[in-house]
Amino acid sequence: MDIASLADAVQRGERRAIARAITLVESTRAEHRVQATDLLETLARTGRESIRIGLSGTPGVGKSTFIESFGLMLVEQGLRVAVLAVDPSSKRTGGSILGDKTRMEQLSRSPHAFIRPSPSRSHLGGVARRTREAVALCEAAGFDVVLIETVGVGQSETVVAELSDIFLLLLAPAGGDELQGVKRGIMEAADIILVNKADGELKPAAMRTCADYAGALRLLRRRPQDPDGFPKAMTVSALNVAGLDQAWSEIYNLVEWRRTHGHWQARRIAQARHWFEEEVRQTMLARLDGPNARSLMQALSKQVAEGQITASRAAEDLFDRIWPEMRGTNPSESLDAATDIP
Repeated sequence: MDIASLADAVQRGERRAIARAITLVESTRAEHRVQATDLLETLARTGRESIRIGLSGTPGVGKSTFIESFGLMLVEQGLRVAVLAVDPSSKRTGGSILGDKTRMEQLSRSPHAFIRPSPSRSHLGGVARRTREAVALCEAAGFDVVLIETVGVGQSETVVAELSDIFLLLLAPAGGDELQGVKRGIMEAADIILVNKADGELKPAAMRTCADYAGALRLLRRRPQDPDGFPKAMTVSALNVAGLDQAWSEIYNLVEWRRTHGHWQARRIAQARHWFEEEVRQTMLARLDGPNARSLMQALSKQVAEGQITASRAAEDLFDRIWPEMRGTNPSESLDAATDIP
């Protein structure tokens, strides 16, 4: 594969090239990982930045309807929009439905929009293993806004906050204690809570729900990266396209405030560090998938199952034998050694 030609096509915003590039970065084949790294390093020099918007919500809240209506509104304003949707994968078969293009039929036909569904492949956090790289490709392609839709709501869905500049939490009216399973974590991560389906008979319930969450947000400590009034709760109707322009106005104003006060770049730097550490963890796990490591793990697993050795001791033995140079090294010594790396 000619990486230079692919990079040029991505920068020109060619949709087929963007799709090929995302397929490449999602591949687990060793030769494709090398090519993907070269491609991402080449495109990183473009210096382009999009507004990254993460979106999570409870099942049936209307995430796809909201994204289509919101995306079409942005396209009508002359903006280019990319949608990265993550679908849950079956633990038994590994398959995913990937039906987001079908659910967003109008937006998928727009020449100024790009929709890419990806399987989660059991990766935790509501996003796929390579969603971060897919976001970088969309930025290099010149999209003004990148929408990242997570699998579904849950405490681990806060991982999308490490990918995005703005994190939206979409909720349905009259949901009662629907956030009991989500708890405080995702509420603290959300920048704006949008109560969807604020139309028809549900509108009064949506207003009450919005007021309830607005009150709950006031109890949370204000974050230094937020201006007065944030995080906040609002009502929208994706079906009637009501309140979407106000939501976009609030998103844009928050982005500009963070840019002006230095929080935008600080957030991006913190996210880069987070994903470096995550990449180190995932790379170490991938190295355990080699034939020698698998054989050793099977032998140790048999000993653990038979009660000959504890799980914690077996894990220590595994790493001592795979990476003997790390044996006996304490964290401070490792840190001192790391500072000597040019």
